[in-house]
Amino acid sequence: MDDLDVRSLSQDVDRATSDAGTATASPGSRLVRLISVQSTADRPDELHRALEMVLELVGPGFEVRRFESRGKPSALVGPNNARVVLNAHLDVVPGTPEQFTARRDGHRLYGRGAHDMKCAALILATVFRELAPQLPYPIALQLVTDEEVGGFDGTGHQVAQGIRAGFVVIGEQSNLRIVTESKGILRVRLTATGRTAHAAYPWLGENALVAVVDAVQRLLERFPVPAAEDWVTTVNVAKIETGNEAVNMVPADACAWLDVRFPPTDTDLVAELREIAGPGVELHVDAMGAPHHADPAGAEVRALQQAAAAVGYDGSLLRKHGAADGRFYSAHGIDAVIFGPGGDGQHGPAEYVDLRTLRPHRDALRTFLWSLAQ
Repeated sequence: MDDLDVRSLSQDVDRATSDAGTATASPGSRLVRLISVQSTADRPDELHRALEMVLELVGPGFEVRRFESRGKPSALVGPNNARVVLNAHLDVVPGTPEQFTARRDGHRLYGRGAHDMKCAALILATVFRELAPQLPYPIALQLVTDEEVGGFDGTGHQVAQGIRAGFVVIGEQSNLRIVTESKGILRVRLTATGRTAHAAYPWLGENALVAVVDAVQRLLERFPVPAAEDWVTTVNVAKIETGNEAVNMVPADACAWLDVRFPPTDTDLVAELREIAGPGVELHVDAMGAPHHADPAGAEVRALQQAAAAVGYDGSLLRKHGAADGRFYSAHGIDAVIFGPGGDGQHGPAEYVDLRTLRPHRDALRTFLWSLAQ
């Protein structure tokens, strides 16, 4: 791919989707350079760098409001209460060094963040730059750097500061389908305190590790891993640890880290988890995000479906099991949807964006925004 034209993404899209079979992408491409930025949560300088690269693409002439919360920078380009907000996150999950070097194989561009969601961020920024001065209503571009670690210091922080919208389009990957519903997220720790003793005399102690493991087992029996995709609550055991370092000692402390994803139908989930954990095991809520929901029959959703159909996609509705930043808006009665390009492998070693979907994604966004003017 050649260098991205700041004024329009069209040339970059055209070049990206030609010359199939090129093994590597040009290091001059803005997308390639953005993928090379290791914008993970533990690298604040790289988060700032990624943000500045996209703001540079947008260029001068727009009102830019900058935010920062707990070391996570974000920005809003445009008014505080726009008719439509285009939302993109620039942070990525950690990866190996080679994953931050873009590699092309036919219509696939591999690299950390290629699919989730640096390519879409450039599309949103370019569409905003082009249409914001032309549309008869205000739009805004929201750029955040903490979506992969919960979104509380990016989209969540901005919404808490009073940022609002009539409708929100998040450019996360969806293959031009429209995500109107996402699960909520709950991150909890189970802790237990026991009494240490010599391992040869376990009856003299209280094994905290066993108490935590038993609680985890009860939770997994109540929320088993589905055999196939299902719209139910799931529990992922991320880590179990103890401060005990001797094999011949009964552990006096233990902790289990859990990631819980849940649909709106699971009410009072924290109380249920606490009851299942049982006596002697404490449940601590580290983070909680409500499920996200947008009206599937809303005028904006229908307009976006029609725009997707106009570029050859059915624009069908989709539910996502992962939590989404749209929840911060839906909590205020504002519909937010995910609508992004295609690809696969996000968070994995073979993440890629499907270059064939870039131009349709851009054109559908243009069509959608102009349709609202009518």
